Amino acid sequence: MAANSRPELARLANSVLQPGFVGTTAPDWLRRRIGDGLASVVLFGRNIVDPEQVAALTAALRAENPDLIIAIDEEAGDVTRIEAGTGATRPGNLALGAVDDVELTEQVAYDIGRQLHAMGVSLNYAPSADVNSNPKNPVIGVRSFGARTDLVCRHTAAWIRGLQSAGVAACAKHFPGHGDTSVDSHHGLPHVAADAREIARTALPPFTAAMEAGVRTVMTAHMLIPAYDDRLPATLSPRVIGDLLRRELGFTGLVVTDGIEMGAVSGPYGIAGATVRALAGGVDAVCVGGESAEQSVTAGLTDAIAAAVRDGSLPEERLAEAAARVREFAAWSAALTRSVPAGDPRGDAGRDIGLVAARRAVRVHRADQDLRGTAPFPLVGDPHVVEFTPVTSLAIDGRTPWGVADPLRALRPGTTSVRIAESELTGAAGGAADVLDGRALRPADGRALVVVVRDAARHPWMSQALADLVRRRPDALVVEMGLPADDRPGAVHLSTHGATRVSGIAAAEVLTGAV
Repeated sequence: MAANSRPELARLANSVLQPGFVGTTAPDWLRRRIGDGLASVVLFGRNIVDPEQVAALTAALRAENPDLIIAIDEEAGDVTRIEAGTGATRPGNLALGAVDDVELTEQVAYDIGRQLHAMGVSLNYAPSADVNSNPKNPVIGVRSFGARTDLVCRHTAAWIRGLQSAGVAACAKHFPGHGDTSVDSHHGLPHVAADAREIARTALPPFTAAMEAGVRTVMTAHMLIPAYDDRLPATLSPRVIGDLLRRELGFTGLVVTDGIEMGAVSGPYGIAGATVRALAGGVDAVCVGGESAEQSVTAGLTDAIAAAVRDGSLPEERLAEAAARVREFAAWSAALTRSVPAGDPRGDAGRDIGLVAARRAVRVHRADQDLRGTAPFPLVGDPHVVEFTPVTSLAIDGRTPWGVADPLRALRPGTTSVRIAESELTGAAGGAADVLDGRALRPADGRALVVVVRDAARHPWMSQALADLVRRRPDALVVEMGLPADDRPGAVHLSTHGATRVSGIAAAEVLTGAV
């Protein structure tokens, strides 16, 4: 029996999906599905050309349903959708945490919200409320405000206040905290070894702070946490969602999944199986379409949900409860959007708050030895820049530009640069030394050498290459654009706390003495 044989069941199933789609205009199939009860859609970088196009797209979608939830994953910083092609004009969470000025964090989040509001977005899957207690974390890192619970609490709350004051709903993620993991849930299932007491002490308080700040949406993490459930990942677990989030923490709002096609849950269960299990476990809305954005996927999930109701694996009462929470949130978020007039009621536009924040986040460390007197800092000539390029998490759009070379070239037009990936070092016939000699050291003869890294401590090949260059050029200037480590090689070492476009500009200004 197909889902459409019971129209009311199909509408319920549609209402709990939050699908993505392909294209920069509203496809016909998506319009029809909104008419059939779909209550939410999600925008990704592939849907975005410029603010005017997005505003036209969201208006066309809302012509089918004025209260349609239109979501986006716009953390700013390294994870940006609206500026994926140009690089973010606002730094991410780690930079804001490094400054530790909650008023600044609120202003930056308001600025993001102001732009999203003008585009017609009503829900932002941000901020990350994760405490990045594992410095080798492959998926959170600079997306977290930091490694201290108290710091993450106050900035999570400030970010939510700022975003929602601009008329866009916030979403605290990734419950119950993705900071103490060593596996990227896009690819595998992370295991959290901490006991319930430790999790309650370190990972849960930012989510409580988010609720106190007025957040109405929480996103689950695809992680196995034996302290709560040794069988099901958090996204699928009634113990995590029902017992911990609902009853113990008292959350009454909307619970949404992280991307359901991520390997941690779709690997063992399939996309349809993970969707049904998440709803049965207490989730209210299922985010899908980061990678699986075809019409057939959404249609298949609608059918799978309806079939699960018919075979009893998903109680219809649970589906109806989830759909009711979606409707309640849709009405609330639409009212929040309408409560803020168009434009910039606070008059904060044009202040370039993102660059202000990025500048404040840069930290400069000079070596203690005699090298500090030999380093060309600030730069007086045109440097040679070597940027080591890692493979980033799928949360980061691979198109997004980053680095220091281009901003330096704007200030010092004679700047030369090269980018080196791991494959170039490991695959070279003459070995890594020949690559570094030919592409990094020889072009820098008689010139300043600037070495740019991104999470060097997480990438042994990058750490080794950096060490080799600094050994040969102890006067090198090093810029770390990822998570800073205790080891700070180089005669001068800059930490930007993120790889955004404005972070690169801020670093270039410091290197040249422009600020």
